[in-house]
Amino acid sequence: MLFELDFNSEIPKYQLLINAVNDGLSNNTLTSGDALPSVNSICKDYNLSRDTVFKAYSILKENGVVESVPNKGYFVASNTRKVLLVLDTFKAYKEVVYHAFVNNLPKNVIVDVQFHHYNINNFKTILTNAKGKYFKYVVMPFNHKEVPSVLSEIDNESLLLIDWNMYSKSSNNYVFQDFGKSFYTALNEAVIRFKTYKKLVFAYPTFTNHPIETVTYFKKFCEANQFKYQVITNPEEFKVAKGEAYISVSDRILGEFLEQCRSKNLEPGKDVGFLSYNETPMKPFIYKGISVISTDFKQMGARAAQFVTTKESLQTYIPTKLILRESL
Repeated sequence: MLFELDFNSEIPKYQLLINAVNDGLSNNTLTSGDALPSVNSICKDYNLSRDTVFKAYSILKENGVVESVPNKGYFVASNTRKVLLVLDTFKAYKEVVYHAFVNNLPKNVIVDVQFHHYNINNFKTILTNAKGKYFKYVVMPFNHKEVPSVLSEIDNESLLLIDWNMYSKSSNNYVFQDFGKSFYTALNEAVIRFKTYKKLVFAYPTFTNHPIETVTYFKKFCEANQFKYQVITNPEEFKVAKGEAYISVSDRILGEFLEQCRSKNLEPGKDVGFLSYNETPMKPFIYKGISVISTDFKQMGARAAQFVTTKESLQTYIPTKLILRESL
């Protein structure tokens, strides 16, 4: 077999070889039990040193990807497992899910990550081509009428739905966050802060794919607490004004908020307030800290890894919590 090794890359040569073997497992050009080229043949074919090739194979062996047989060579380990992780987009908080997922898996599990970008054709292609090729499937669904039929083609015991309860069945395995009642509860924990402002504004831009039920529960919250409120869907109508507090599901809106605060000489947390949806590694450090309502994405990734490593069914919701910082 031939490996594609880009020697113009800054990646160390031994790591290029490791990546090539892992890629072969992900795209099924390599499967359990396949013999790998000998150390001598790789040295000759790719002009690599024995130390480089031996280092790559040793790391793969240590990680449980390959095993060696005396006088016969190296083979793809029989206990290697491949898992497909399908995310919507690679945003900062999705990166947290990914790393928590991967870091909680044993070394013999190889993860193939793909993104559907809320495009049904991408979604169909990814899962149709993956059918029967993976040990487990971890998938973020989205709001499209054809999603259920695509998911129905995957063996239910091998499928885990994560993040958004969209088109799930009672028999599905899932790890979800709650965008409705939990959001309402978290808002209630910030009532005292909200009362220092004359108006609450929910920025829910048309370009977002965030569940609309969050807007519904925002309105219920404002009406129950007699807050004056507004929902803005057109980003061009987002104008920061003194005495108002803003809630948004978009980090683009957060950036616009901070820019307008600077140009209008408004102090976040004093003149105006901001509550962001979804914690990211940077939000504790942006400005003096951005208040957030968020699920625990590390826990979501860890629980998804638990599904992969056990034979148990899994149906759970990860709590949504309020984290108050200086912006509100």
